Amino acid sequence: MKKLLLVLALLIGVLSFSASADARTTRVRGYYKPSTGSYVAPHYKTTPNRSKFDNFSTKGNYNPYTGKKGTVNPFRW
Repeated sequence: MKKLLLVLALLIGVLSFSASADARTTRVRGYYKPSTGSYVAPHYKTTPNRSKFDNFSTKGNYNPYTGKKGTVNPFRW
């Protein structure tokens, strides 16, 4: 019984973490840039907020969709 409760608690924790990670992203639809006439493919970006530390491009973070590590220093913006 204790093992079942432990497994259930871990499962709930994992599911709540994945839901919160998904909530921090925004899907951007594909569009044409009129200035250059080029097409920008659909992609994901971090949800806009006032923090410099939770963006995909910030050092210490990575983009889960591309696997690229962040390169921007959050203290130099």
